Amino acid sequence: MAARLGRLRGRLTAAFSSAAGAGQAPPAEALTERRQAGGVRTIVLNNPRRRNALSLPMLQSLRRDLLHDVKSRELRVIVIAAEGPVFCSGHDLKELSSEDDVKHHSQVFELCAEVMTLIQKLPVPVIAKVNGLATAAGCQLVASCDIAVASEKSQFATPGVNIGLFCSTPAVALGRSLPRKVALEMLFTGEPLSAQEALMHGLVSKVVPEDKLEEETMKISQKICESSKSILALGKATFYRQITQDLDTAYKITTKVMVDNLTLRDGQEGIEAFVQKRKPVWSHSQEKK
Repeated sequence: MAARLGRLRGRLTAAFSSAAGAGQAPPAEALTERRQAGGVRTIVLNNPRRRNALSLPMLQSLRRDLLHDVKSRELRVIVIAAEGPVFCSGHDLKELSSEDDVKHHSQVFELCAEVMTLIQKLPVPVIAKVNGLATAAGCQLVASCDIAVASEKSQFATPGVNIGLFCSTPAVALGRSLPRKVALEMLFTGEPLSAQEALMHGLVSKVVPEDKLEEETMKISQKICESSKSILALGKATFYRQITQDLDTAYKITTKVMVDNLTLRDGQEGIEAFVQKRKPVWSHSQEKK
């Protein structure tokens, strides 16, 4: 048992710190791949040789893909996936060495925070499709998504404490997705959560066999695509706005939004379609009735 735990810790440390390895040239291919069909945009982290580390160029590429034509009515949901056995190993530690100055370090963490908050500000749901290890800022990325579907082999960890770099920014997303004591145990020990533990504590939405991961993710995505984009955008923005408020304020905010929702063309279309026992014909616009 001790040997097995030792090997697991070794894998976690290797995944988290792989970017500090010597002599590897950056891949020539794009760091992310973007494809879209049927309303679903899939963004693939595409640097498996560096364990999909969130380097500054990777973060810039991810931000571009998230924002690309985001207001289009054709875009209804975004899925973030990854190539290779590691979903994302966190920051590229080469960028955080003493060879770079404080200004560069600040740029890395500020852009990462921008991307994480951007995910929750986008007008469409964002799903993490996780098939492997997600550590540090990679775990933060999963926690920042609206929905997360993971394969049974996936694991989640914040092992920064083991190399002297506490996962303070990942803790922001983690602390908002997990019970406090679970999050702090992860942060203080660096020990991983299994996929089932992540599901039990609310870090992910569903856990499925690896060969069912694509099917389950697309099932959720296609269900989302059946609804009005404008109504989903309103609901998502309102959810994140109210969740940080006290109970009375949250109800004041959401009561007004419910009334505003009824003034939208798609709000009335949905009710009329229900009464008339037909499928709604969505405009996907913010236009009022």
